Amino acid sequence: MVYRISMVSRDDLGQLFELPFPVLLHRAASVHHAHFDPTQVQVSTLLSVKTGGCPEDCAYCPQAQRYDTGVSAQKLMDVEAVLVRARAARDAGASRFCMGAAWRSPKDRDIPKVAAMIAGVKALGLETCATLGMLDAGQAGALKDAGLDYYNHNLDTSPDYYDSIIHTRNYQDRLDTLGHVRDAGLKTCCGGIVGMGETRAQRIGLLHALANLPAQPESVPINRLVQVAGTPLHGSTELDPFEFVRMIAVARIVMPRSMLRLSAGRETMSDELQALCFLAGANSIFHGEKLLTTGNPDTAQDEALFARLGLVPMTR
Repeated sequence: MVYRISMVSRDDLGQLFELPFPVLLHRAASVHHAHFDPTQVQVSTLLSVKTGGCPEDCAYCPQAQRYDTGVSAQKLMDVEAVLVRARAARDAGASRFCMGAAWRSPKDRDIPKVAAMIAGVKALGLETCATLGMLDAGQAGALKDAGLDYYNHNLDTSPDYYDSIIHTRNYQDRLDTLGHVRDAGLKTCCGGIVGMGETRAQRIGLLHALANLPAQPESVPINRLVQVAGTPLHGSTELDPFEFVRMIAVARIVMPRSMLRLSAGRETMSDELQALCFLAGANSIFHGEKLLTTGNPDTAQDEALFARLGLVPMTR
């Protein structure tokens, strides 16, 4: 389903960020309750099906071949190996399985193998998502035909801060891929990363860009920077935790029907910070020991947190 709402202005977003914290959380929680069961959180698993060796220069990414981060390049996994991991994820409680490949963009010869992965995961009863870099229209259509539900392609940050983080592709490249994804009938998974040295105004710029896409993304991952030694952003000042919660809350208010995914960075979040994020409207997490190449809380830890908060995994 395509969600369209009236244009969200930067002024509107700025006023939301300035609300007293209890008022903002109450408003965000009210919006969340109106569209979702607040006790349900979708559990997803993310697998790197092709790791490292990426030619891009994203300043946050340990998979860029130009940075010395200890990540070794690995070729595209075999289909059956992916399905083994997908079955394990399903058995551990995941209802969504995401496949990520460290490409600038896939080659046409790669698409049939990725399509076989998607079809196999779909046959297991899991919701499917892929993030493979930039796509052209034909590639997006082939992934749709294979049964892909969502395609992830993040904007990463605001248009006016983008050149401080990435130089090997531009903002319009990202928008073009999102257009191909929408035109193919795929659901879009599109969000960004905070804590990369951006200002609040630039965080507002990211939400402004997301909320005013031709169709709001059905899925919005909000990532807190994971600082990896060897990347240019290692050593950045950590974002204030309450500012991160404000980001979640404002995203929920202006994108009320989107799945709001608490993504990278959870490994260093306290249980209390995660609880505030759920209260602010986050309703999806990734579980398992890794998110592509960075750490993540283990499944038992997440199950214990859910039990303490009275949350349950969302079913399809």
